[in-house]
Amino acid sequence: MNKSFRFTLLASAMGIAMGMGVAQAENIKIAVVGPLTGPVTQYGDMVREGVRTAVEMTNAAGGVDGKQIELVEVDDACEPKQGPIAANSVVNQKIGFVVGPVCSGATVGGAAVYDEQGVVMVTPSATAPNVTDGKNFTFVFRTIGRDDQQGPAAAKYIIDSVKPKKVAVLHDKQSYGQGIASAVQDNLKKANIDVVLFEGINAGESDYSSIITKMKSQGVDFVYYGGYHPEMGLLMRQAAEQGLNVKFMGPEGAGNPEINAIAGDAVEGMLLTLPADYSSLPENQEIVKAFTEKGRNASGAFQLTSYAATQAIINAMLATNSTDPEKVAEYLHANSVPTVIGDLSWNEQGDLKDFKFDIYTWHKDGSKTAVQ
Repeated sequence: MNKSFRFTLLASAMGIAMGMGVAQAENIKIAVVGPLTGPVTQYGDMVREGVRTAVEMTNAAGGVDGKQIELVEVDDACEPKQGPIAANSVVNQKIGFVVGPVCSGATVGGAAVYDEQGVVMVTPSATAPNVTDGKNFTFVFRTIGRDDQQGPAAAKYIIDSVKPKKVAVLHDKQSYGQGIASAVQDNLKKANIDVVLFEGINAGESDYSSIITKMKSQGVDFVYYGGYHPEMGLLMRQAAEQGLNVKFMGPEGAGNPEINAIAGDAVEGMLLTLPADYSSLPENQEIVKAFTEKGRNASGAFQLTSYAATQAIINAMLATNSTDPEKVAEYLHANSVPTVIGDLSWNEQGDLKDFKFDIYTWHKDGSKTAVQ
């Protein structure tokens, strides 16, 4: 069993000497905020699987000092404009803790509300730097790295291993996609890689022939796309259909099994940056078994970062003998917290002090192979 979860179970089983009192208060509510609707609900599903598994294991072991954790699901459709609306829904329900939001745009929109209202927010998947940069937030945290960590990792692999001659860097014009695409472009240019095209596409369209024609005319031999799987899949499929047979690479937002149905055979060999596969660690096998028994997949992009976000909140409650969000936030800022993805610690603005993205090759059967 993972040492962090042993800590949670042990503390729950023993109780806390100066705790909150067994069964004398209501359940502890944690909101899971992300897309229940819209084109990228699969990412919300990944996060919910991680949070549910962590909560189920905690509750089965006695909860937090005898109190059960109750999940409340809130939909933001992964839409930036829905971020503040979802956040206000959480506040109005008097919920002090959030795992999510899932998408960077919605997180940027909601984070200010959570922080102003004193709600601890831990996103397991929002990687855009502007979620936290310059905000001076107290209650906002991540259990995933940032695009300015992920982008350089992708660029380094392109430079060292792919060694293309002419690169197209595309993005979906959104906070997440454009941010990581810009980071990749900047690092490629520093290495004197010829980025012949840096351009945004409109998410949700069904025909990207014009950009494919432009890439063909420029002699592009490698494509990096910043964005989510629906557009990435279409780009790869339509490129293959139009005779542009080049390698594509994308961020963790493209790492979704649904991309196989969209791209077809063209998905074979797609390169991705993803969080390390923590489900393969021996110390996590009991937790992986708990996922499997519920028909869940622990090896996706966000399941275990979501599990870790839930653990961080629960372990901070246990360590502080409190469900006061202010005390929990103070603890997270000041301490290293053991989780399923390792011991996590945060800087003043709530970003992880360290996080590693690995490079994977994606296959048309939905599997992936680590290449770095």
